[in-house]
Amino acid sequence: MTRAGRRLSGTTRYHAEYAWLPGRPVPDADVLIELADGRFTGITTGVPVVPADAYRLSGLTLPGLANTHSHAFHRALRGRTGDAGGSFWTWRDRMYAVAGRLDPDSYLALARATYAEMALAGITCVGEFHYLHHGPDGRRYHDPNAMSAALVEAAAEAGIRITLLDTCYLTASVDGQPLTGPQLRFGDGDAGRWADRAGSFAPTLDNVRVGAAIHSVRAVPADQIPVVVDWADERGEPLHVHLSEQPAENEACLAYHGRTPTGLLADAGALGPETTAVHATHLTEADRTLLGGSGTGACLCPTTERDLADGIGPARPLVDAGCPVSLGSDSHAVIDLFEEARGVEAHERLRTLRRGHFTPAELLHAATGAGHAALGWTDAGTIAVGARADLVTVRLDSARTAGVPAAGALGAATAADVTDVLVDGRVVVRDGRHVTLDVPSALTDAIGAVVEP
Repeated sequence: MTRAGRRLSGTTRYHAEYAWLPGRPVPDADVLIELADGRFTGITTGVPVVPADAYRLSGLTLPGLANTHSHAFHRALRGRTGDAGGSFWTWRDRMYAVAGRLDPDSYLALARATYAEMALAGITCVGEFHYLHHGPDGRRYHDPNAMSAALVEAAAEAGIRITLLDTCYLTASVDGQPLTGPQLRFGDGDAGRWADRAGSFAPTLDNVRVGAAIHSVRAVPADQIPVVVDWADERGEPLHVHLSEQPAENEACLAYHGRTPTGLLADAGALGPETTAVHATHLTEADRTLLGGSGTGACLCPTTERDLADGIGPARPLVDAGCPVSLGSDSHAVIDLFEEARGVEAHERLRTLRRGHFTPAELLHAATGAGHAALGWTDAGTIAVGARADLVTVRLDSARTAGVPAAGALGAATAADVTDVLVDGRVVVRDGRHVTLDVPSALTDAIGAVVEP
């Protein structure tokens, strides 16, 4: 297994034209950043002259971005599902068709290209919500974690960190209907067998953590949820769950259990600071109180939520209730955390008919520190001494950012404006290009192998 990027020996020095440092409402100018062994060792502001041994980062330099919620294989659907109407549920049929054609080799190629696209967008860590465990007929591969291993290798070769969120997926509906068709490859039979398989996967690379996920209350019966919770708790790893993405899920849960999905998770002990609720779109006030009071995080995925017509979630009320908010690109209709961050604010404006719900610093934190924390990397997502040396530089002279002050770049820049990316001190993107992969060609080849002509 190879890892993308190169690390310069000894201490490396970078001189940022502007850099967004912890606790600052706006970026600082002329910042000298020193690092060694993959960590920041010195941060000095107000250094007007670029030292001879420092690499100049022209533009705005940010901490590494964290993509808290990803389904890597969904990248193959981009541009292929907008030709008809329907809903999330009709889109899901097309997603299942792609899922049915993947194997460990083709998934490695697709995930590697997708994660490399993330690197180009300034993403230094991804949370992969992984439920594509077995062969298309549901039978285990000789290595029961072959698909997990493919994702971990893909992240290493793309040059980013990964939290593999091994997902428990047991039933097709809230009332316990069995998995059929493409869903067969998602299931392990029961939570005990899921835990045995997930627990047997122990990668040793320093770019990976293995956490857990409850796919949803429709996919994990109530009496099985505590097994997944305990598995994550015993390991001190994150726990994620799709929550109230669709009204139909809420209605089915209320009809069968007499509780909302949030209430069901609360009763099963699944809420808490190590848990992240993904989407959290259709919540009651009582749901928000349960989530916030327990310190449960919320991962919002605005570009996917609008692409799938999921609805607009209560971002500001969640934060005000006590939920840390992070961001994900989910189905990868777009891989651009600047757009996700703007989407959080824009959706609040549409929901409330009022502007100004989040400051740029709050949105940046959602895209960086909060996301890394939700994935278990509490030593990343900030430019500070001792933190992991992730840097993302955004140009301020493109057609999108020209004339925009550094403090306003989050409102104007896109993934295409990222010029340089370091992950754990390794150069992964330089001058807008991935240092080891031809990303467009890799995506074209990988997608062509798994979609119908």
